[in-house]
Amino acid sequence: MDEQLKQRFMVNLGAFDRQRAQTEGLKHAAVAIAVVDEPDGQPTFILTRRAAKLNSHARQWALPGGRLDPDEDPIEAAIREMEEEIGLRLSKADVMGELDDYKTRSGYMITPVVFWAGSNPTLSPNPDEVAELYRIPLSELDRPDSPKFITIPESENPVIRIFINEYQVHAPTAAVLFQFREVAMHGRPTRVAHFEQPVFAWR
Repeated sequence: MDEQLKQRFMVNLGAFDRQRAQTEGLKHAAVAIAVVDEPDGQPTFILTRRAAKLNSHARQWALPGGRLDPDEDPIEAAIREMEEEIGLRLSKADVMGELDDYKTRSGYMITPVVFWAGSNPTLSPNPDEVAELYRIPLSELDRPDSPKFITIPESENPVIRIFINEYQVHAPTAAVLFQFREVAMHGRPTRVAHFEQPVFAWR
């Protein structure tokens, strides 16, 4: 990714008035959108498939991340989780910005943090947490067939899903990535808190 694109992301995220949510009654977590400068000049972001043996949300698509430790802020948690899950060591100097907090049906409040991960970093996924690791071109987020919205009888709000390669990715990951596309990539202030998750993600 060239320096101009990195600066555009930082300007767009810096101008975004992100919404913070109350964590009362919720477990506070952070996820990382790590943007990678690939050798072929096509920037990517890191996406994982959670390990099958995990107690919650097994096999689901996810961004690197997890629950905050005591006395830890979202940026620190995202940095720690990236290193633990995928072997990527970054710092606060690599943060480009944050997106809106997103409350999940399973009792979490997620803070997404956007990082510049540098040029072609070495990644080492932890098999206890990550079944598969992908470096997805940012262009996949701009597909004309994505996002799609469906209705479910359990909620008045639309369920958001996005398409990546031949796969469907649902909220909360889909909501976070859609807002990243709109805000960081295109400078369009867009809210996603109202987008619903599929029922299988409520547990």
